[in-house]
Amino acid sequence: MSLLPMGWHSQTSPILLCFTQMVRTMNTALIRLPTLFLACVLVTAAGASAASPVNQVNQVNPVSQALSQADDYTFDDNPRPSAAELPDWFKQSFLDLREDLKEAVKAGKQGIMVYFGQDHCAYCHRLLQVNFGLEDISGYTRQHFDVIALDARGPREVRLLDGSRMTEQEFAQAMDTNFTPSIIFYDRQGQEALRLRGYYPPYQFRAALEFVADGHYDEESFRDFLARGDNRRVFDAEDLNEEDFFIPPPFNLNRRQRPGERPLVVFFEQGDCHACDVLHGQLLQAPPIRSLVQELDAVQIDLQSQVPVVTPDGRRLQAREWAAELGLFHVPTLIFFDEQGREVLRLDSLVRFYRLDQVLRYVSSRAYRDLSYPRWRASQSG
Repeated sequence: MSLLPMGWHSQTSPILLCFTQMVRTMNTALIRLPTLFLACVLVTAAGASAASPVNQVNQVNPVSQALSQADDYTFDDNPRPSAAELPDWFKQSFLDLREDLKEAVKAGKQGIMVYFGQDHCAYCHRLLQVNFGLEDISGYTRQHFDVIALDARGPREVRLLDGSRMTEQEFAQAMDTNFTPSIIFYDRQGQEALRLRGYYPPYQFRAALEFVADGHYDEESFRDFLARGDNRRVFDAEDLNEEDFFIPPPFNLNRRQRPGERPLVVFFEQGDCHACDVLHGQLLQAPPIRSLVQELDAVQIDLQSQVPVVTPDGRRLQAREWAAELGLFHVPTLIFFDEQGREVLRLDSLVRFYRLDQVLRYVSSRAYRDLSYPRWRASQSG
């Protein structure tokens, strides 16, 4: 993925390009990111001084971006002791989404963003403090959208865009917001334009905002939109991180004719993926997590490859065709399937130790047979 500012498809910062290339070639010692970035600042200072200014809304504070990018792969994702504070510019809504949308359109905005969060969710804290703490992101969001905040477990009644009514919790469950924060973008016509489940770092969150605000969702998928702005080389499968618990090819994952004895997890990855390196170099090295993964059938697939795959529902596709059909735009993505080949859950956003441990416990215990993941989490927290 690119690490470029708003407008990244048409405008490239030489400092951020330098930083991006250095990040791609470094190992998982992320503490060096700020130092690397400052080196890029010095290298490109002369050229940057002659560059023409960009619109204030589209400017990125490069030092803040470098620091937040470093912390994306080191922050503690255990539940926070204090409740998250919403920005004061979030809309004070009466929870009638039809009226909220009308007011947003009247104000010349591109639609509304419905935010599902939880008070003590570490990823919610990070979105609110880091992403919305960056002036370019908060400014761009306020310019193009009204944001309505809901409690993913809340009891308040919400009037939906179709006129029906649900509690906040019922709405969250109906929209499969398995992870918080989740955000659903609705366009000016009240149609869903994009859904984000989980936390995405600032560079990818900016892309999501631009994807909806500029109407790209009418022409292409978010996956294709991101790919157009990503100038990386395509690496071979040999560049993937190997694990001894991965089942080797050929990939016959068909579970319709003969159910599996254990749940299945498919690791969708690609070469030149720093987040994949962190997954393997940090998270999967933790003994409790590694032990839980070993209780599942685990397969690693290069989502850019043409390797043939028999999918869990028995179809024959190339790996990249399957990934495109699944709409995958984040790497790594982990998709979990039950013994019959039905998708149970997917982790397609940034994940750290606590969340990955919880998901693996949910799947390995087969709790999905009785409870959705949010209901299981609620039962675990008492």
